[in-house]
Amino acid sequence: MLRSLTISILLITTSIFSVAEETKQDSSSDAKPRHVILIIGDGMDDHQITIARNYLVGASGHLALDQMALRSTSQILTTEDKSDGKPVYVADSANTATTMATGVITSRGRIATAPGSNKAIVTIAELAQAAGYRTGIVSTASVTDATPAAFAAHISFRMCENPDVMPDVSYKDIHIGDCIDEMKTHGGTGSISEQLAESALDVLLGGGSKHFAPTAEGSSDSVRQLAESNGFQVVTTVAELQAAEIGRRTLGLFSESTMPVRLRGENGRAAEAPEPSLLNYVHQYLGDVTQPEIMNCEPNPGFASTPSLKQMADAALAHLSHENERGFFLMIESASIDKESHKRHPCGSIGEVEQLNEALTSALDFARENPRTLILVTADHSQAAQLIPNESLFAEFPIPVYSPGKLARIRTPEGGIMAVNYATNNFFMEEHTGANVPLFANDEGLGRVPAFIQQPQIFTISRDYLGL
Repeated sequence: MLRSLTISILLITTSIFSVAEETKQDSSSDAKPRHVILIIGDGMDDHQITIARNYLVGASGHLALDQMALRSTSQILTTEDKSDGKPVYVADSANTATTMATGVITSRGRIATAPGSNKAIVTIAELAQAAGYRTGIVSTASVTDATPAAFAAHISFRMCENPDVMPDVSYKDIHIGDCIDEMKTHGGTGSISEQLAESALDVLLGGGSKHFAPTAEGSSDSVRQLAESNGFQVVTTVAELQAAEIGRRTLGLFSESTMPVRLRGENGRAAEAPEPSLLNYVHQYLGDVTQPEIMNCEPNPGFASTPSLKQMADAALAHLSHENERGFFLMIESASIDKESHKRHPCGSIGEVEQLNEALTSALDFARENPRTLILVTADHSQAAQLIPNESLFAEFPIPVYSPGKLARIRTPEGGIMAVNYATNNFFMEEHTGANVPLFANDEGLGRVPAFIQQPQIFTISRDYLGL
């Protein structure tokens, strides 16, 4: 009841503040459908784009991203987990996706909830649904992961992805958190997968079948069965996705968790630490250092059995546009640019930028046939992965100079050697960084997207374009 009241109040408030913008739209705006396609490369900062461009099309080549009509910059904003919290300068995917979905700055780990509380914040998808638009979410992560969840669910802790983990989220017997107060038995809205199963989304495609297998709270049915009873047709293979009934609400679950990536380092190699000689431990100017061996990127064998991001995007566009005179909001995420960077897998991140680029091509093709389509492409935050010299600028000095982090030296198709460095910590996973991220738009963004924005404005731009 509290969540419904909160959302109702926010819907009314948002409608009031958008009246002025609605009056600016030309008189024909109601005659044709409008669409917003928001494409998010998780962790896709300029380093990731440059690394991928160098490998995929060469240093002088151009990605579809590079040919967008507009390029801007988005400043990432995060706060402590209290209503009057101080700024936090490095974000996570939960709070940044929430900001893009709601226009509200919140704290790390939160899914469309306010900092310091469990109050739900209305999302762009919910606003669009209330106004008669269709809505869709596509991701190469589990659909319960932070970015997709933030557009259609509300919970205080991003790891509460299914009913079984709500009382205790643990990793290797280490208690990380819980969502006890938000369990249905305590009057809450339940886990992320339950909220998605009960949502009004028209299309939801990605991984995460394991989060729909547990029994829903207060029911003898699984969460998947809950989704089916709510009208979703559930598909789990490429063939089933292609054969799905067009226009019918569709839930695609194509892997247990995150979907397999397209590329990997040869034999699964990750970045590795340079190996200094014993003399170098005596003094940093003595001895020498052995750099990691050059690696090739190779196809990941697991990728072929699942749909690509482009195939999922094409399916979502077909379902959402079918006999639709109103329009739609669609979020598409290439999730493992980020996830592979956490693992120090530059080849994996390269392949996922390629997937995003292909999905963008599909969106641009759709926009050419449907002119009232705003396409925004951005990242939620920046990530570890620095493009550094393969041979140090200081190599002529008679001392060993090498990276203090982990290094991958990748042979590119154009014959160069590209050095990618990871050095945010000494843990088994790299961390996010705090830089601004790029924001691209098609020609519908001209005059609507300024040269520099703060991340909450992505919500505002999308909302105003749809006249919500």
